[in-house]
Amino acid sequence: MAESSGKPSVLFVCVHNAGRSQMAAAWLTRLAGDRVEVRSAGSNPGDAVNPAAVEAMAEVGIDISAESPKILTIDAVRESDVCITMGCGDTCPVFPGKRYLDWQLDDPAGQGVEAVRPIRDEIKTLVEGLIKEIAPEATA
Repeated sequence: MAESSGKPSVLFVCVHNAGRSQMAAAWLTRLAGDRVEVRSAGSNPGDAVNPAAVEAMAEVGIDISAESPKILTIDAVRESDVCITMGCGDTCPVFPGKRYLDWQLDDPAGQGVEAVRPIRDEIKTLVEGLIKEIAPEATA
């Protein structure tokens, strides 16, 4: 593990860090709690989180309105165990020993909340699978 905490660390990356990666980070934080360290970033961050993504997440009781897009840094990748790109292709720096996944998700940019809901739900399913793999619930 990259972190001294011993927790697996996940970095979600999409171009603008305004929709998909923000929703994924919020789902992982909600579903895994403090068992996983979560980061998100963008190769070309937007000015603000997509309002339709904020609304879609609010519908499931998760508030991402205070989040802001962050620039992807080499350090963020270096400090993460798993890097998950969402349609940004090869803009992520690659380090040996890291795990890289690419989740093919529609880009919610410019879409209304109706178009964002299925993306939100697909991300939740992917995140649930990821948690089972990297941070399963401790069994008594």
